[in-house]
Amino acid sequence: MEKRILIIGASGQIGNELTMSLRNRYGNQNVIASDLREANALVMESGPFEILDAMDGKATEKAVKKYNIADVYLMAAMLSATAEKFPAKGWDLNMSSLFNVLNLAKDKKIERIFWPSSIAVFGPTTPKTNTPQHTIMEPTTVYGISKQTGERWCEYYHKRYGVDVRSIRYPGLISYKTPPGGGTTDYAIEIFHEALKENKYTCFLSAQTALPMMFMDDAIDATVNIMLAPSQKIKIRNAYNLAALSFTPQELAVSIQKHIPDFTIAYQPDFRQVIADSWPASIDDSQARKDWGWEHRIDLDTLTKIMIENLSK
Repeated sequence: MEKRILIIGASGQIGNELTMSLRNRYGNQNVIASDLREANALVMESGPFEILDAMDGKATEKAVKKYNIADVYLMAAMLSATAEKFPAKGWDLNMSSLFNVLNLAKDKKIERIFWPSSIAVFGPTTPKTNTPQHTIMEPTTVYGISKQTGERWCEYYHKRYGVDVRSIRYPGLISYKTPPGGGTTDYAIEIFHEALKENKYTCFLSAQTALPMMFMDDAIDATVNIMLAPSQKIKIRNAYNLAALSFTPQELAVSIQKHIPDFTIAYQPDFRQVIADSWPASIDDSQARKDWGWEHRIDLDTLTKIMIENLSK
């Protein structure tokens, strides 16, 4: 029987697209999608799907046994803005789900883990421009604290038990396939929906808030490629910096106006502004590029064109 992949959190922003990408590569039956709730029709109909609570260790182990799972992609998490509203729930979900899979790998029940980290691990004391791979990390959000702690545990399990865990720090991710999911960078998805529907958008961040961003296709490529890399090439076992673009709401609006000339933007910063201000404006990801050959393909104007064309449909 072939070794298979389990995706936990397949209904989420990244999970949906990652599932389809891995099914295209490894075959529909070899990629098992799972989540607390049903995923979109494409994920549900194209291959196996299990209702699974990421916090339930026994249920996770049962699914691993049932399908002879080798690799687990743990995509379940409570994102930044949502976790600020429910701190205890956010911490609990983000940490206990990680321990469940780390312990399965420690006990040799699975072979490899992908676990996503985030630029939220950085804080107001981190250098904001070209944030280095190794730097001060003093996150100020529940999400960031849980991701930073998760990075430390991943590295610990690798050193102590030889667990093959791989991770990248995602920047803000932009996609036309899934709606915004409660993240601070999600203005960059909302803005396209509103531009097409209303010709105007009120942004919850200020005009000059530069943040690291990436088109979803590039993020999926990075996720698949870090797992394809030979183990000895993965030199960092907490999480790799990952970058593609950095832009402000104002710069994004200008890019949109090339396609929708009468589009207008207004600014009403809310509680998410404080979160954004604690994050880097740009990221140095030279280590990922050197170690396992990471490169992005999609620039700002290409991203805008793709988003507008696909959302217009």
